[in-house]
Amino acid sequence: MNFLDQLQKRADYYRTVREISRLPLDTALDLGIYPGDARELAHRAVYGK
Repeated sequence: MNFLDQLQKRADYYRTVREISRLPLDTALDLGIYPGDARELAHRAVYGK
């Protein structure tokens, strides 16, 4: 993975964390998402780990 790919993944990670964190609580819970898990969920979504 080259440097630009790493930068893109990092940007995707932070964008995903922000989006999950900003979900209204009732919507997040309806989707089975706890906003406190935003970092873990974003990491799995972007990096696949």
